[in-house]
Amino acid sequence: MAYLAVEVSGAGRHPGAHERSDARPDAILTAPYHVELAELAARAGADFLALADSFAEPADPLPTLDAVAIAARVAPVVPGIGLVPTVTTTHTEPFHISKAIATLDLVSSGRAGWQPTVSRTPYEAELFGRKPAAPTAELWREAADAVEVVVRLWDSWEDDAVIRDAATGRYVDRDKLHYIDFTGEFFSVKGPSITPRSPQAHPLVVIREEPDSLAVAAAWADVVRVAAPDLAAAHAARERVRDAVAGTGRNPDDVAVLLDVETLIGADAARELDAMGPLEPSSVRVVDTADALVDLIGTAVRDGAADGVTLVPLALPSGLQVIADEVAPRLAARGLANPAAPGATLRERFGLARPANFFTKV
Repeated sequence: MAYLAVEVSGAGRHPGAHERSDARPDAILTAPYHVELAELAARAGADFLALADSFAEPADPLPTLDAVAIAARVAPVVPGIGLVPTVTTTHTEPFHISKAIATLDLVSSGRAGWQPTVSRTPYEAELFGRKPAAPTAELWREAADAVEVVVRLWDSWEDDAVIRDAATGRYVDRDKLHYIDFTGEFFSVKGPSITPRSPQAHPLVVIREEPDSLAVAAAWADVVRVAAPDLAAAHAARERVRDAVAGTGRNPDDVAVLLDVETLIGADAARELDAMGPLEPSSVRVVDTADALVDLIGTAVRDGAADGVTLVPLALPSGLQVIADEVAPRLAARGLANPAAPGATLRERFGLARPANFFTKV
C-alpha cells in the first residue's frame, strides 16, 4: 500500500504548460476548472489534493487564486478526497489561518489539511510592506510559532462547548472555551478562537522537508513531503525525517513521508516535454509510461524510500487525466492503492486518531 497525493497549480508544474494545445489557461480563474481537477484526483484514488500557492514572483504569466478559497469551493461538491492548501505563514496571522482551516474542515466534513510554508524574497515582503525579508532559518522559527498557535486555537474550544441552550439563551458553555495565552518569539496570542472545534480537531499538517523546516516538521507534521533526485536520496531523506521525529519523542510511524514525483505520462511524453522547453527537475521525474511510474512507486515503497508519493503533473489537466485513467488502475492491480472507507476523515486515511484536546488532557 502506498499513500498517494497529487499537487496541482495553474496549467501544471512546467511554466510552458499553458502553451500546450490541450491546456485551458482561460479556465484557470473559474470554479469548474478546479472542481474538475479535484474530481480527477479523487477518481485517481488520491488521499489528498495539494493546492500549491505562493506570494513569490510567478515563473509563468498565468494569474493564481488563493489555495484556501479554492479548497473551500471544492470541498462541498467533491467528496472522498482530502484538501491541503498551501498557506504562507510569513505574512499571514495565525489566528486567521486557524479560523480558515477549521472552516475548511467543517465544510469538507473532516477532509482538511494545510501545508505551512514561508516567503523568503524581498519581492514578497514588498507586496505587504510590513517587514523586510528575513533569513530562512528565522522564517521557519516564525512558522513554528505560527503552527503552534494554530493548533492551540483549534483546541481552545472543547468538543462539547456548543450547547445551544434555548432556555438560558446560551449558545456556548464559556467554561469550555480556553485562552491559549501563547507568548513566543514572534507572536503573543490570547485566544480563544471564534470557530468551534472541527471534525478532525487537528486538520492534517503537511510540511515540505528542507534544512530549516526539519525541526518544525519533526514537532508538528503528520505528513512530510521530500524532494530528492533519486530513490537513494529519498531513502536518506526519509530516515532523516524519521530520526528527527523520534528526537522529539513522537512515534515516526505516525508521520508519513511522501516523495515528490514530477510526471508527464504517455507514449510521446519525452517529445512533449521537449516542446514545452527546458525545466530542471526539482525532484524525481518520470517522463515515460504509466507502467514506469507505477514501477517507481512500488520500488520506493518496497525499499523504504517513501511511504507514498506526491505526484506533480507537469501539465494540467491532461496529466491528471492520465493518472486517473492509467496509473490508478495499475496501482490497484499491484496492491499499492490505499482505499478509504466511505466518509473517512483525512486523518483516518493516514491511520491517525482524533487528538485529545490540549486543554483537557489529564
